[in-house]
Amino acid sequence: MERLILCGGGHVSLEVAYMASHLEFEVVVIDDREEFANPERFPMAAQVLCKPFLEALDELGSRSDDYYVILTRGHAFDGECLAKVLQGDYAYVGMIGSKIKVAAVMKRMKELGFHANVLAGVHSPVGLQIGAQTPAEIAVSILGEVIQERARKGPGTPPPPSEKGVLCTITRKSGSAPRGEGTWMLVHPDGTCVGTIGGGAVEYRAKLDALEMMKNGVERDHKLYDLSHAAAELGMVCGGKIEVDFENRKG
Repeated sequence: MERLILCGGGHVSLEVAYMASHLEFEVVVIDDREEFANPERFPMAAQVLCKPFLEALDELGSRSDDYYVILTRGHAFDGECLAKVLQGDYAYVGMIGSKIKVAAVMKRMKELGFHANVLAGVHSPVGLQIGAQTPAEIAVSILGEVIQERARKGPGTPPPPSEKGVLCTITRKSGSAPRGEGTWMLVHPDGTCVGTIGGGAVEYRAKLDALEMMKNGVERDHKLYDLSHAAAELGMVCGGKIEVDFENRKG
């Protein structure tokens, strides 16, 4: 699952974390202030690190499917976080701020030697331009941009083989099925899931099939799911078909 790493634990960050927790992201929050970085404030987060920003980013490491949103309390901290993120791997980095603040940070990044092409890939000011004003509206604009970028890049990296469960991967799609080829879901032995292959009745069926595989010790399987039947029952015109590979990872 992709990590959404929020640098800063303020009001906008809180709204982003709540919404992102419903969007199949592993939410991580870092801030150096205890009152803004604690599990009670961010119960939806997989990790909350109350440490200096650079120390926290070092501890997290970097992955090619990490999504960073920089929302600190000042441009000095923003610049510190951005410089660190740009030195590692990432799928997306966005930074909040006014045009003046963003220009100051970018000037500093150029002085540090970052190439113009690298800086051009930073989404700043962060978020889609929808006229957002309140923290919740700004969160919607940020996550809209993050979702757009995730869709463009495709599905993230599946969990490592050491993580026990059945990996369900879409290998073929036709019609208007909501998820494309390469999209995955890992079903754990206790029935919890990481990732998604589209939700709804078909995903539930795939989850039951995965649990049955684990119960019977089946190592691999391949199934075709026809979404058209479920759509017809609901009087809908959408549908389509997906083919799913199942791999029993025994850890």
